[in-house]
Amino acid sequence: MAPTTANGGISFWYAQTGLPAPREPLPGDTTADVCIVGGGYTGLWTAYYLKKAVPFLRITVLEARFCGYGASGRNGGWLYNGVAGRDRYAKLHGRQAAADLQRAMDGAVDEVVRTAAAEGIDADIRAGGVLEVARTPAQLARLRAFHAAETEFGETGRVLLSARETAERVRVCDAAGGTWSPHGARLHPAKLVQGLARTVEALGVTIHESTPVGAIAPRRAVTPYGTVRAPYVLRCTEGFTAGLKGERRTWLPMNSSMIVTEPLSERQWDAVGWSGHETLGDFAHSYMYAQRTADGRIALGGRGVPYRFGSRTDNDGRTRPETVEELRELLVRLFPQLAGVAVEHAWSGVLGVPRDWCASVHLDRSTGLGRAGGYVGSGVAAANLAARTLRDLVRLDSGQGGQTELTRLPWTGHRVRRWEPEPLRWLGVHGLYAAYRAADRREAGGLAAETDRIARIADRIAGRG
Repeated sequence: MAPTTANGGISFWYAQTGLPAPREPLPGDTTADVCIVGGGYTGLWTAYYLKKAVPFLRITVLEARFCGYGASGRNGGWLYNGVAGRDRYAKLHGRQAAADLQRAMDGAVDEVVRTAAAEGIDADIRAGGVLEVARTPAQLARLRAFHAAETEFGETGRVLLSARETAERVRVCDAAGGTWSPHGARLHPAKLVQGLARTVEALGVTIHESTPVGAIAPRRAVTPYGTVRAPYVLRCTEGFTAGLKGERRTWLPMNSSMIVTEPLSERQWDAVGWSGHETLGDFAHSYMYAQRTADGRIALGGRGVPYRFGSRTDNDGRTRPETVEELRELLVRLFPQLAGVAVEHAWSGVLGVPRDWCASVHLDRSTGLGRAGGYVGSGVAAANLAARTLRDLVRLDSGQGGQTELTRLPWTGHRVRRWEPEPLRWLGVHGLYAAYRAADRREAGGLAAETDRIARIADRIAGRG
C-alpha cells in the first residue's frame, strides 16, 4: 500500500463530505408508534415513507454510531436493479412472482432518483446504466446466460455487447463481451444517506445517534440509555445484525473492500474511454464493482478477507494492506494504461448475507416485530423497495391500508435457516472463497467456456446453486 493511501476513516465518501454533526443519544425511556433500529438506507427510507403516508405517526430511529456509518456510507455507489435470491423465489413461488419482484426492483432505481430530486438531495446521481463485462471464455458463457435470464424475467432495454461494442463503452483489458442495462446509476453513498437523514428529521422523525440497541423484543428496543416501547419495532441493521442479542447467526456480515484513485486527467480518461458514467462490474466469482466518481476518480471494490471470526465487524473501515494491494493490482489488470495512478483511499464495510442468499422483508403481526435486509450487496436500491414494503405491511396491520402489490411480492414473509455455529461458519466461508479464487485462476488460464467445477461445487455448498 502506498504511503499516501488513507486507510479506513469510515470511507472515502466521508473523507470528501466530512463526518456529520452528531445527534443526541436517547435521553431515557420513551414511547413511539414505530421504533426503527438502524439509521442506514433501510431504516431511513422506512421512516420517510411511513411519515409521508401517515404524518401523525411518532417515529423514532435508533442508530448505534451515526446515520450511514455502515454499508450505507461505505458502498460502491451502485444504484441498480439486482435482486438477491430471485431464482430461488422463482422455484418457491413461480416465475411470475419472481418477475414481479424484478419489475419492482427496476422501478426502485427510478424511485430513488425521483425522490432524491424531489427532496433536494444532491447525491451526485448519474444515470449511466450498468455495464458488466466478461474477460474469460467461462465468464462470457455466464454473462450470456445471465443476459438471457434477465430478458426472460422481463427486463427491458438490456443489450448484449460484443467485444468491440464493450470497448466502445469502457476499454477493459481483454474484455470478450458485455451486457448493459439501463436500470442503474452511480451515486455518492454518503451524500444520499446524509441527505435522507436530514429529510426525515425535517418531516418530524426523531433520530437518536450513539445509541446502540443491545436487544429487540416484542414492542420494545433496549439500549444502555433506556428502552423505547412501540407497537412496531423494525430491525433495519443489515450487516450489523449479528451484534444484536440472539441474532449472531441470522445474517452473516460479509466484508467487502474498496479503493479509490486520485483524480484522472482527461488524457487518462480518454485512454480508458469511460465517458458514459456506467457502473462497471464483471463475471468473476470473486467479482469486482466500480464507478467513475463525480470528481473524476475510479472507485473499485471486491473481496478481501470475506469474513471475521464470530461475525465481528471492522474498526471504522480499516482494511488490510494486502487487500489494498490486491485491489490495486486488479485495477491495473483491468486498465493497464493506469499503472502509475495513485490509490488515495481504501476502506471496508460489511453487507448482510442470509444462509440462502435471499433478501427479504417480514412483519410478525402477533409481536409487531419487523425486519428487512439480507441484500447481499444490492442494497442501494433494494433498501428503498424493502422500506416501501415495510410501510405497506405496517399500514396493513394497523388498519391504515390494505394488501398492495408490494406486500404480495415473494420476498415478503420469507424465512431462512440460521448460519452454522463457529468455527464451522468461519471455516466454511473462508473455504468457499478460497475455492472461488481458485476457480477464477483456473478459468483465467483456460479456454473452457463453462464454469469451473470447483465454483459449481462451492455454489451448491453456499446455497447459491
